[in-house]
Amino acid sequence: MVVGLFRVVMLPLLGQLADERGRKPLLLLTVSTTIFPFAILAWNQSKEFVYAYYVIGTVSYILSRGSIFCIAVAYVADVVNENKRAAVFSWITGLFSASHVLGNVLARFLPEKYIFSVSIALLIFCPVYMQMFLTETTNKRAPESDQDLSCLTKIVTIIRKRYASMRDAATIVVSSPTLRSISLVSFFYHLGMSGISSVLLYYLKAAFGFDKNQFSEILMMVGIGSIFSQILVLPLVNPLVGEKVILSSALLGSIAYALLYGLAWAPWVPYLSASFGVIYVLVKPSTFAIISRATCSTNQGKAQGFIAGVQSISTLLSPVAISPLTSWFLSSNAPFNCKGFSIICASICMMVAFCIACKLKPVERSPEDIETPLLTDS
Repeated sequence: MVVGLFRVVMLPLLGQLADERGRKPLLLLTVSTTIFPFAILAWNQSKEFVYAYYVIGTVSYILSRGSIFCIAVAYVADVVNENKRAAVFSWITGLFSASHVLGNVLARFLPEKYIFSVSIALLIFCPVYMQMFLTETTNKRAPESDQDLSCLTKIVTIIRKRYASMRDAATIVVSSPTLRSISLVSFFYHLGMSGISSVLLYYLKAAFGFDKNQFSEILMMVGIGSIFSQILVLPLVNPLVGEKVILSSALLGSIAYALLYGLAWAPWVPYLSASFGVIYVLVKPSTFAIISRATCSTNQGKAQGFIAGVQSISTLLSPVAISPLTSWFLSSNAPFNCKGFSIICASICMMVAFCIACKLKPVERSPEDIETPLLTDS
């Protein structure tokens, strides 16, 4: 709850700072914060250190969860031609899925005493690699001199600047029909999907007696399939049909995913439902591509961060309604026999997102508005 509340503000703020102060410093900051919580547990796992882990981990999640993707996507928009961005975004999310699967495999076979040490080594590698090889792509704005101001005046000035920048980001999104529509799509999609994710294990255990091993099988199946669809399928299909068709198809897959879970009548149905994860996982890269195409290079961080903040609001709100509804329909006091009724309700949110996505119009950009990417074909 704490992380969700702060992320609503931090994601747009970090996106703005990435536009103003540069992508590389913000990427280094957000990635580096992920090291400290696990370093504490690697050092000592006593009760006091576990509490410290939760405190520092909360701060780390506020700064890093979601923001790394937003800033990375803005960086890609700086260096890749907009016709190829969807494929690159898909590769990024596909590699993220691959790392998630490999991380689970590594944790399963690695001796327990080495898990934190290996994890920290991998986490340290990321900022070191970026510092050495990542090139800054934006023109950093020099901070205004305010040495003669008092401390209180400096704080007020900073707050006013951030408020003005936040208002500019909201104006960018609201004034663009495409960005306005895609923000609504993201809100309703995450409203439904985060609700399902928050109760799925509880629902499968209560309805079909699933244990953690069966649940991990489902997650592994989705993870492996999503790697294939993101790295191979989307880059091949996108030039033929475009991001809108891919987004609409992925949302249809998410609706089928939710309805099959909600109406599951046998233990094998959840496995069939999970197979649609191969399709709905394409919502994320196609959304990134549509936002990127509808935004100029100087506002990529603002737009991506603002819409990520909208997603955080839905992620925060959804479990509040879905969790008690799930408990009610799994109890003996349910008004009628439909254990997955809450998941069916969540699917309605995805249906709304699908209807809005179908009305998306192609982004029209004049030739002078199209920026020359830093990375060009040789």
